[in-house]
Amino acid sequence: MNYTQRRERLRKILSGTECRSPASVYDALSARAAESVGYELGMLAGSVASNTTLGAPDLIVLTMSEFADQIYRIQRAASLSLFVDADHGYGNALNVMRTVEECEHSGVSGMSIEDTYLPTRFGAAGGEELISIEEGTGKMKAALAARKDPALVIAGRTSALKVEGVEGTVARAKAYAAAGVDAIFLVGVETIDHVKTVRDAVKIPIIVGSAPASLKREDLAAAGARILLQGHMPIAAAVKALREVYEHLHKGGAPADLKSRIASNEEMAQITRADAWKGWQKSFLR
Repeated sequence: MNYTQRRERLRKILSGTECRSPASVYDALSARAAESVGYELGMLAGSVASNTTLGAPDLIVLTMSEFADQIYRIQRAASLSLFVDADHGYGNALNVMRTVEECEHSGVSGMSIEDTYLPTRFGAAGGEELISIEEGTGKMKAALAARKDPALVIAGRTSALKVEGVEGTVARAKAYAAAGVDAIFLVGVETIDHVKTVRDAVKIPIIVGSAPASLKREDLAAAGARILLQGHMPIAAAVKALREVYEHLHKGGAPADLKSRIASNEEMAQITRADAWKGWQKSFLR
């Protein structure tokens, strides 16, 4: 499946009637594992990329090229339609253009650009700040101008619900929709009315960054949401499993005791596509 086909699959999800949740993936193996259980849609968050690439928290210390490289590795290994959180585009509107170019070249299916002031300014560590609506709109226009494949999804992401309330969120959503973005990514949704109000104002698909457990996907779908993120538990689960295994072995535990807690040789062979590699060995290493 080529990149345009993957992007068209994401567009089909956004134009549909259901609300889907992507698999939070972070590298080639996690993407393969997600695909093996049936996922077609994946998500790479900036926070997760920072965790796995640098072992660092989500403080915008990851570079754009490091982020694009991780996208490439994931897209090379799996055929997921990959949506990514490209943070603030790694700078101003011109940096946004470069970010779109590099991420598109790496095979991403969709990406969001946000209007949060990043990284945190000196003396402003007490809470989120937003850039002006004019600068945010400029970033969205720049992202769209940099797009080469019209199938690539560009979403305008805003945290205005947490900073400016519903009125400010609607104003930003309208401005970004008028600029031409394909979807609005909402952070800070607390009620179904948040989604309904924005969807009524802009008439384009909504991506929900997180939502209270009381909001079900069926209700969000009816309100206009097409994607709901579910956090990034897979990487946290992987860290817990690694520490438990390392601790067991470090304390002198027998490897055989871990058999029921680890992937079998057959599972590892399947996820690494060992049979294909064996075939190539026979064909080309005679």
